[in-house]
Amino acid sequence: MHSLRLVNKVNVKSAEAVSRLRLAGAASRCISTTASCASGKSDKTSKPPPKSQSFVMNMFRGQVQASQVFPYPQVLNEEQVDTLQMLVDPTTKFFAEVNNADKNDQLEKVEDQSLEGLWELGAFGLQVPQELGGLGLNNTQYARLVEIVGGNDLGVGITLGAHQSIGFKGILLFGTPEQKAKYLPRVTTEKQFAAFCLTEPSCGSDAGSIKSKAVLSPDGKHWILNGSKIWISNGGLAEIMTVFAQTPVKDEKTGETKDKVTAFIVERSFGGVTNGPPEKKMGIKCSNTTEVYYEDVKIPVENVLGGVGNGFKVAMNILNNGRFGMAAAMSGTMRSVTKTAVDFATQRMQFGQRIESYGSIQEKIARMSTLQYVTESIAYMISGSMDSGSQDYHLEAAISKVFASESAWYVTDEAIQIMGGMGFMRGTGLERVMRDLRIFRIFEGTNDILRLFVALTGIQFAGAHLKELQRAFKNPAANLGLLLGEARRRAIASVGLDSGPDMTKYVHPELKPCAEQASKCVADFGRTIEAALMKYNRKIVEEQFILNRIANASIDLYTMVVVLSRCTQSLNNKASSAHHEKLMTELWCSEASARIEKNLKALSSNVELGNFAKMSTISKNVCQNAGLVQSNPIGF
Repeated sequence: MHSLRLVNKVNVKSAEAVSRLRLAGAASRCISTTASCASGKSDKTSKPPPKSQSFVMNMFRGQVQASQVFPYPQVLNEEQVDTLQMLVDPTTKFFAEVNNADKNDQLEKVEDQSLEGLWELGAFGLQVPQELGGLGLNNTQYARLVEIVGGNDLGVGITLGAHQSIGFKGILLFGTPEQKAKYLPRVTTEKQFAAFCLTEPSCGSDAGSIKSKAVLSPDGKHWILNGSKIWISNGGLAEIMTVFAQTPVKDEKTGETKDKVTAFIVERSFGGVTNGPPEKKMGIKCSNTTEVYYEDVKIPVENVLGGVGNGFKVAMNILNNGRFGMAAAMSGTMRSVTKTAVDFATQRMQFGQRIESYGSIQEKIARMSTLQYVTESIAYMISGSMDSGSQDYHLEAAISKVFASESAWYVTDEAIQIMGGMGFMRGTGLERVMRDLRIFRIFEGTNDILRLFVALTGIQFAGAHLKELQRAFKNPAANLGLLLGEARRRAIASVGLDSGPDMTKYVHPELKPCAEQASKCVADFGRTIEAALMKYNRKIVEEQFILNRIANASIDLYTMVVVLSRCTQSLNNKASSAHHEKLMTELWCSEASARIEKNLKALSSNVELGNFAKMSTISKNVCQNAGLVQSNPIGF
């Protein structure tokens, strides 16, 4: 993470609230005349604060940017709907009749007939343009098919995803026309597997610290690559690889040469590319995961992807672009395991009644259903925004990955609990799903790192706007409009006349109470972020106890708004499930708003801050002791 440039405490002194309101009103009427007489000049050397259409980014300022959340996206035209419907049935039939998830798991490889069937379906090139051998689907169509895969075999899902969601995605996003024409037909019609090769023994979440190195050959025609990668999905199968390595890059301004990450398109046929045996894993056993080694691999200079020194940007964009697919897959998983649990609960008799009639089981099923609804709503919200041309979705995508992976784990665990001993048996398939799911909280950005990413990126955005206000105070004559507007806003808020963000105008009337809850949470969230900036300043980057609670609040807040949007659409369209969706939306908003309040209060609670300090000390003690400090109560 780059260090954040955050603002010092803004020097806005408190005064009598009503007086400030009157002064702000009077001053605002004089803006035009005073500004015309101002002799000061604005600081033209400072960059203006960034603008964003992202809802999540703007809620860190306590503001509602509704363009990407209301109305709920409907991006498919009639032809795209017809195309998707033609693909859904054969894909569903394939997983029901051809693919055997349990056998794939036992064999620790995808059966040949399944791989061949997937190639024939076009499943390995869903988003590649048709003229280059793919199906040419958009993100929403892709999400719908990935949902089917996620509901049937997550190991196969990894094989597919490692190939197209990240394996050759860089070529789609950053490839030159020549690179696309050369490689995309090979990873579709020619049935050559692709892989994304980033992780190394010395770097997991810290992608910038990779050790693999590529240097330009003396004749300038090739890059010579040496290094190794670990835990590469499709590593033993891939012919086409997106590989990241350090390269020497000269700074044009300073003349200094530094190593920067560059992305390369590497073919196994270049020579010098080998791999280790498949790893033995806890789950997703049928996916091929290996180490990959590069020894003096000669890569043509035209195979640089996205420009020399731009590899980190390429990698992050690939991962950001593909994360919504994980939410779609997880929503399919939750739909499937919930059905398994419900089929059991509606038939199992205990104490003279079906267990579905007991409150404990009802609570589990209600929460399972609601979590699936929220996850599915996020997946199609983001895919729809992307299909509409949005570029500001990286925080939403990160949230979708965190929320989906954790929700799917919870839902599957509860499905096993509902079924009791039967759920623990291999025959139900739930134990395999549980094992498969565990990796989703780890790869493509661990949930821990993504939480910090969401919190710090949002804080940086809010801090840039506060910093603009700080600069304005240094030259007030040239920034009267900004200062007076801010003074008026704060004065109105201080006397309770500012209603704050308002989302009630975007939702169905029956959801107005929920929208009021969400609007209040946005306002509270913005105020809390500003207070945290003022308290911690640049040191906020080191306060991970604080950042995690900010991230959790942001996740709850974004999910509230997403379900409000989807449920509004269902109510407006009088969908058959609209009333049921309303119940889930009300339940989610009620509980999420309570969690938000708790997390935000923790940032200023002496008790909670004291607990954070205690946890830090406990952890240090355990690590210094190389294990638990306490001994057995018996004494030996």
